[in-house]
Amino acid sequence: MKELNDRIMKDGRSLGNGIIKMDRFLNHQIDPKLMMMAAQELVNRFAENKRINKILTVEASGIAPAILIGYLMKLPVVFCKKAHPSTMSDFYSAKVHSFTKQNETHIIVAKDYLTPKDHVLFIDDVLAFGCSGTGIVDLCNQAGATIEGMGFLVEKSFEGGRHALEQKGVTRIESLAIIESLDNNKIKIKATS
Repeated sequence: MKELNDRIMKDGRSLGNGIIKMDRFLNHQIDPKLMMMAAQELVNRFAENKRINKILTVEASGIAPAILIGYLMKLPVVFCKKAHPSTMSDFYSAKVHSFTKQNETHIIVAKDYLTPKDHVLFIDDVLAFGCSGTGIVDLCNQAGATIEGMGFLVEKSFEGGRHALEQKGVTRIESLAIIESLDNNKIKIKATS
């Protein structure tokens, strides 16, 4: 997606060690116009799949694109929580490692909101090592839900997340911008046709 690629090149910053800072427009301060354009593009890419009946994401950075996609597709959005609220008694849980924060956390979703009847589209801001996505696969397996696809705004292809998800059985992965390298703190984006 040209607009997203352009914005990454303009406002993204490579911080070394494979970390890219996109908080000016994507995951701290959010550019609503760019986010809506990205949401529409992901909706277009998954429009042919009429089985999708739920959008799933993980708090916090995936919530903004997931809500817009849910709105456009007229589907409910469920976000997996990273802390166990006292109001949730019956839930599925999966362990997820965060390379950015260098910690492990459990993501949880109430059993009421993820069932065997659900055909899920998982949405997140960044695909890096695939840890959030593999956690979602685990949750969906526990619930008997079907993953129809996964959509990401940005993919760091050099970190292998796509391969990790494919190894877990995810057959449809769409990324709007693919970063091929952050070598020497320079952002290299895969050319699109």
